[in-house]
Amino acid sequence: MAPGIGSLLIIAVIALLIFGPKKLPEIGKAFGSSLREFKNATKGLTDDEDDVKKVEDKKEEVR
Repeated sequence: MAPGIGSLLIIAVIALLIFGPKKLPEIGKAFGSSLREFKNATKGLTDDEDDVKKVEDKKEEVR
């Protein structure tokens, strides 16, 4: 079940009260960069698996 607009608004207000208006953009930026780094790392893992599969397929073709 997806959260509604009301619950997202409540979470935003609570975060604003806890961290304050000056810290919130910094936290968002840090979260975004962490998410981007995680995405790149997982993409690298899947690319590595694809490369291994291609090498194994080529070995089978040569035999």
